[in-house]
Amino acid sequence: MKKYAMMAAAVLLGLANTAWAGHGDAAAGKAKSEVCAACHGPDGNSVAPNFPKLAGQNQDYMQIALKQYRSKQRTNAIMNGQAEKLTDKEIADLTAYYAQQKGLQVKR
Repeated sequence: MKKYAMMAAAVLLGLANTAWAGHGDAAAGKAKSEVCAACHGPDGNSVAPNFPKLAGQNQDYMQIALKQYRSKQRTNAIMNGQAEKLTDKEIADLTAYYAQQKGLQVKR
């Protein structure tokens, strides 16, 4: 019985950690965003046409993209080098920050 309780606790902790990491802390993301700002702008609204605007992007999409850059599923010399240094929590924090910025909006 004790073995099953420990297994259930491990599964629940794993699920809780996954859910928490996905949302991120926007304040921590802002503090970590200085390197990103060099290309994407301080609030994610890049003025250079060759650097995407991150402000207002979907957080899940940005997390997937950064993890793909980190694993080199997506290739870009700059982004691969930057993303490989990021933990899952840092990715969640950065994307939480950029997702809440005013930028891209759906036209209706």
